[in-house]
Amino acid sequence: MIIRELYVKQRHLPLRVPFKTALRTAVDIESLEVMIELENGLTGIGAAVPTWVITGDSSESIKAALLGPIRSAIIDEDITNFKKVLKKVQKCCIGNTSAKAAADIALHDLYARLLQLPLYALLGGKGTIETDMTVGVDDPDVMAANAEKSVKDGFKVLKIKVGNDPTLDIARIQAIRERIPATIKIRLDANQGWTPKEAVRLIREMENLELGIELVEQPVHARDLEGLKFVTDRVNTPIMADESLFSASDALMLVSGRYVDLLNIKLMKCGGIDEAIKLASIAEANGIACMIGSMMESSLSVAAAAHFAAGHPNIKFYDLDAPLWLVEEPEGMLYNGGNIQLVDVPGLGITREKEW
Repeated sequence: MIIRELYVKQRHLPLRVPFKTALRTAVDIESLEVMIELENGLTGIGAAVPTWVITGDSSESIKAALLGPIRSAIIDEDITNFKKVLKKVQKCCIGNTSAKAAADIALHDLYARLLQLPLYALLGGKGTIETDMTVGVDDPDVMAANAEKSVKDGFKVLKIKVGNDPTLDIARIQAIRERIPATIKIRLDANQGWTPKEAVRLIREMENLELGIELVEQPVHARDLEGLKFVTDRVNTPIMADESLFSASDALMLVSGRYVDLLNIKLMKCGGIDEAIKLASIAEANGIACMIGSMMESSLSVAAAAHFAAGHPNIKFYDLDAPLWLVEEPEGMLYNGGNIQLVDVPGLGITREKEW
C-alpha cells in the first residue's frame, strides 16, 4: 500500500463571533487541509491552522513544509509500515509542528480507513467525551452573559479567558459566578497574561472568595518555567501548562520538575497524534493528568484531537469547542451541549474526496 501523492488546499472559515484571548482576537481562521493518497486511490485527510503567537507557523510555511520536506519524506513509503512513516514526518524538518500535525492526522485517518476502523477504536477508546465551552475575554457583564448562555446551551464546564487586564480579572470571575449555578465548573486560561506575583495574588484572592476555580492554565510566560513553578508551589488551585508544552522533552521536564500540576496537549503544538500519545504517556507515568485542547481550528483537526483523547486513558479534561465558533456546522462530531459523540465510521468520519 504505497503512498502515491500529497495534496494541499487552503480554506477560509469565518467565526460566528470574534474570539478574544490575552494573546489575540480572531474573526476567522485559515485552515490548511492535506490529503494523502495511496496507489489504490484510498485517501486520508488532515488539517492545520497557522497561529503566529503560539506555534510561529504561517499559512505559507505550513504549505511549504507539507509540499516540500514532508511530501518528499512519505512519497513511495508503505502505509502499512505505519510507525516508520510517522517518524519520517517528524524527522524531515525542524519545527513546523502544525504542518507535521496535518500530515500525521491524514496518515492516521488513512491507516484507520485502510483497516476499516474508526480512529478512536484503532487508538483503543470509545467515541464519547465531554468538552467545556470557552468564554472569551471581555468586559465583566459581557462575559457573564456569555457564560450564562453557555450554561443554558447545556455546558457543565466553562473555560474563562483572562489575563489581558489583571485588574479586571477578579471582577470578571465574580460576575460570572453570580450568573451561573455553583455546580458549573470554571477553568481559567490566562494565556501567559500575568506575572508570577500577579498570578499568586489573583489566584489566592479567588480561593479566598471561594469562586470555585477548577484549574488555572498558563498563568505566566511560556518560557518562564521558574515563574510557573513559583505559582504552582504557592497556590492550592491546580496549575496547567499550555504554551510551555510542545515536545516530549518539554513534558518530561515539566512533570519531573513538578513545575505544574497538569498538562494541556494540542496537536498543532506537538506535531500530531503520535507525538501527543508520547506526551500523555510521559505525564501518566509521572502521575500528571492531561487536557486535550485545540487552537481556533476546523472540525477536521479538532475531530482528530477528539479521537486521540477518546483513545488515551490519561486525557481527563477536554477543551474542544472550536467547531461551535465557526459559521459552518461541525463535521465528524455530534455536539449535544458539552457532549461529543464521534461518528462510527472508518477514520475520522469526515470525507473530502469530492472537493479536491
